[in-house]
Amino acid sequence: MQDFVAGELVLVDKPLKWTSFDVVNKLRYILKKATGLKKLKVGHAGTLDPLATGLLIICTGKKTKIIDSIQGQVKEYTGCIQLGGTTPSYDLETAIENQQSVTHLTEEQIKDAAASFEGTQNQLPPIFSAKKIEGKRAYIQARKGEKPEMKPKEICIHFFQVEKIELPLVYFKISCSSGTYIRSIANDLGEKLKVGGFLKSLRRTKIGAYSVDNAIQVEEFTAFNKN
Repeated sequence: MQDFVAGELVLVDKPLKWTSFDVVNKLRYILKKATGLKKLKVGHAGTLDPLATGLLIICTGKKTKIIDSIQGQVKEYTGCIQLGGTTPSYDLETAIENQQSVTHLTEEQIKDAAASFEGTQNQLPPIFSAKKIEGKRAYIQARKGEKPEMKPKEICIHFFQVEKIELPLVYFKISCSSGTYIRSIANDLGEKLKVGGFLKSLRRTKIGAYSVDNAIQVEEFTAFNKN
């Protein structure tokens, strides 16, 4: 237990619909209860949206000092993009709009469009994001019906592989720089194909050399600290 006080990294497989802060708060509660401490530093290296699952790195104690260096590393994701519609949030947090047929699309068109995203580029974050605009989270303004002015950010997509196509669904694997919004890629892919698109599911599999294969479930951590 003292290792967690001094500083540890915990690889967690974030559950669906949990926020990253939900995981941090849960582990902090468990550790504080187990150690008897009133205060304990616990943070995460790289936010995951509630509708995403996968690798979330939790840092405790002095390890919280390296959060920036961890979350700045290359990230890898798998997921599914649904073509033939859009949503304001670029995922399933909001209702599907502008539905249209995708039967005319070919596998070659979709793969070529995906490959065109590879490389360095400027990306516009979604308005339903945690980006701060004039001191306020963009998603708070967006949920009020406002349209916060988002500024583009330079990102790099190392590869964008189409793993399987079952129209309107496109299954993918992507490797990208820190700060990349996969929801924006889904939306932009739909725009490029002129049919619209949004992120149906997302799972983070890697952050640098850390893999979700070595991650534990929140329930496992709870059980571990009862032993």
